Amino acid sequence: MIRSISLLPIVCMLGMGAPALAQTAPDIPVIVTSGDAEVKKAPDRAWVGINAESRAKDPKAAQRANSDAMAAVLKTLSAAGIAESAIRTTAFDLQPEFDYANGRQTLRGYVARNAIEVRVDDVTRVGEVLTAAVGSGATSVGGLRFDLKDREAAEREALGLAVRDARTRADAAASGAGMRVDRVLKIEDHRIQPPEPRPMMAMRMEVQTAAAAPDVPVSAGTISIRAMVTLTAAIK
Repeated sequence: MIRSISLLPIVCMLGMGAPALAQTAPDIPVIVTSGDAEVKKAPDRAWVGINAESRAKDPKAAQRANSDAMAAVLKTLSAAGIAESAIRTTAFDLQPEFDYANGRQTLRGYVARNAIEVRVDDVTRVGEVLTAAVGSGATSVGGLRFDLKDREAAEREALGLAVRDARTRADAAASGAGMRVDRVLKIEDHRIQPPEPRPMMAMRMEVQTAAAAPDVPVSAGTISIRAMVTLTAAIK
């Protein structure tokens, strides 16, 4: 004989994400609940994009000027304690520039651009790094983003809290029906992908004034890590 148990009143009371009852085998009623959790951490790592842009009438001259500018930036970063392994080139291009007048195109010169991304492992130094980069030859910085060195640990913490939330919901629902959770049958982890990095800052400064400017004020805020699970438990 198969027992049929309805928890519809409980579903109505708990609303969205409420437990649902199902049957997996004869005489084994189960309850399915969802759980979610959010963990907030202070970021301890940052990335910033640094760009150098140079113009000249001749392409080789533009490239040479750009290489000199970026070499100066890299030297400054090294002196500031940024490891070579924390720097990667993200883009380089050399393009002609034109003027347009009276329907005619006239070559103005060439522009060379070099972009790097720098990892800063001490977020309190982000402003210092930004100011030093611009003061040594970078023409713009941007795309500042923050993260955690050990994101996996935060994800595991959020996952554990989400499972605990789902189990608490299952216990409450079963108790409301005059039953109790016998054992957990299955837990499904609905992994939430972190959002795409968003540019958090853009800045363009004249090299002459940047050298004397104070460090750029930067507020790191917090990083939110979320987890969602579905828990299936046998009840009796």
